[in-house]
Amino acid sequence: MAGMGSARRTRRQVLILAGTAGLWGGILAGCGQGGGGGGAGGGRQGRSGREGETLFIAGFQWGPPRHFNPLGQSTAWPCNQNAMQLVYETLLRFNLLDGSLQPGLGKELQTPDENTFVIPLQDGTAWQDGEPLTAHDVVFTFELAKRHTELSYASFWDYVEKVEATDDRTVTVTLGREPYNPALVKNSLATTFILPRHIWEPREAEGKPMGEHENLDPVGSGPYQVESYNQQQISLKRFDDYWGQQVMGGLPKPTYIVHPIFKGNQDGDLRFERGGVDVMQQFTPQIWKMWEDKKLPVSTWYKEPPYHVPGGMPMLVINTLRKGLDNPLVRRALAFSINYADIADKAMSRYSEPANSSLILPVGAEEKYFNKENVEANGWRYDPDEAVRILEEEVGATKGSDGVYVLPDGTRLGPYTAQTPTGWTDWQAALRIVAANAKAVGFDIRTEFPQAPNVTSSVQAGDFDLACWSVAATSAATPWQRFRDVLDHRGVAEPGKPAFWNYGRFEDPNVAALLDKAAGADESELPALYTELDTIFMKNAPMIPLMYRPLEFFEFHESNWTNFPSDDNPYAPPMFQGAGVTWLYQIRRISESD
Repeated sequence: MAGMGSARRTRRQVLILAGTAGLWGGILAGCGQGGGGGGAGGGRQGRSGREGETLFIAGFQWGPPRHFNPLGQSTAWPCNQNAMQLVYETLLRFNLLDGSLQPGLGKELQTPDENTFVIPLQDGTAWQDGEPLTAHDVVFTFELAKRHTELSYASFWDYVEKVEATDDRTVTVTLGREPYNPALVKNSLATTFILPRHIWEPREAEGKPMGEHENLDPVGSGPYQVESYNQQQISLKRFDDYWGQQVMGGLPKPTYIVHPIFKGNQDGDLRFERGGVDVMQQFTPQIWKMWEDKKLPVSTWYKEPPYHVPGGMPMLVINTLRKGLDNPLVRRALAFSINYADIADKAMSRYSEPANSSLILPVGAEEKYFNKENVEANGWRYDPDEAVRILEEEVGATKGSDGVYVLPDGTRLGPYTAQTPTGWTDWQAALRIVAANAKAVGFDIRTEFPQAPNVTSSVQAGDFDLACWSVAATSAATPWQRFRDVLDHRGVAEPGKPAFWNYGRFEDPNVAALLDKAAGADESELPALYTELDTIFMKNAPMIPLMYRPLEFFEFHESNWTNFPSDDNPYAPPMFQGAGVTWLYQIRRISESD
């Protein structure tokens, strides 16, 4: 169940999105033969009756649903922010494969000048209760976070001066000039669910916190409605009057979507293997054995390692205020001690390439910024001998009789505790490898796996030594947001109070100016600026990338539904959130595929 985004996740060029008809026409034409997991036919008849019309999905809900308020905490799927756009929708939709923003409720993103975004709404946008969805709903949604700064997307207003309804069908966003950060604004436009003003404005007038409304019968603009829910599952039914069916070329294929609620990954894996779950997002060890050994109609995006498209970069977060760990040379020695190939193979079950020392993903939309020469010159790799050399020759440490190094000032390199939540098996395995590798060099690191809320509290408060934790995953705002999350000390609370980025409290006087310059830079300037930031990161090692994790695991079983997107059939990205909703319109019943 590992997978946490940083809190408040929130160029000088015109981003004109593909015309609505052209974009969706291309997507709808991309109907290949299955997703590489067996294709249509093959003797599989599929399920009958209502179950045959149902897409069973898993990996998002791990406990009984309490409420469906997208503004609250612990919101049930699919109404939690940045979930699949089934009930609520966003203006734009992020595509993991190329980093583009695609149409959602908005037709396109126009940039008439460097300080203005204009988003015309799609024709006919409407709420599920029949009321029209207008630009005034959009303005209300964003201004709600200006009045209620506790909301997760309130940081939008750090970078925006105003949001206006130019007319009923057009939204105009005026960016702030200080700080100027169009990428983070775009990310908010692609991740903030738009709410119906006529429902939420009276609730705001009640005076209680917006996150406390249960919203048990949610009214959104999407193609599904919540039909029922209990401790065992959440059931959605297709909304056949969905406004977007002309834009999308029809309605989604499943009449129903059901999310069973499992106690843990193993229960979900078993149901998936038996064909009782069609598509899911969860860490499943050695999933390739399902098709290689058991010959099941199962697949992932790739049929070979790493099987999934990288989208996240879980970190070994280092508390840079801890004695010993406050020395960047010690942190670099630790980085050289870690066997990244072992983590990719054993902890990540081959779902990752060995991690580089850069904060930039070397594939996908960020690849154009990745500077291989800089990584080779200033970064690290698995080299225990180099770790020892740094500690002895550059730091001046001496190894004690117990095999642990002691610094010249008497500081022993441990015991340090490395923590991550219990049950997050891939991250736990990664930390065990880190601890064993570090011990072999001369660190004393012990692992501990508390409950997730406890890890969250200690990491945010700076009350930890080492932790496997997440920073910004791939989005419209990366790699800028990832550099901010790791290096920027501005806005970070003092230890003891919760921080939402830079959990290790790292400081460097050159970071702020470089980040501010990169936020508003032309595309041609960004590679050099990111190289400078990456160099600061690698020379100081305030965090250590451990693996490349999928933005979402995308695993499908073609026993009832087929034509899921894959590398061989890439008509949609391997996502549930953002642009991933498009594959719902192209999957087919096995019984209809012969």
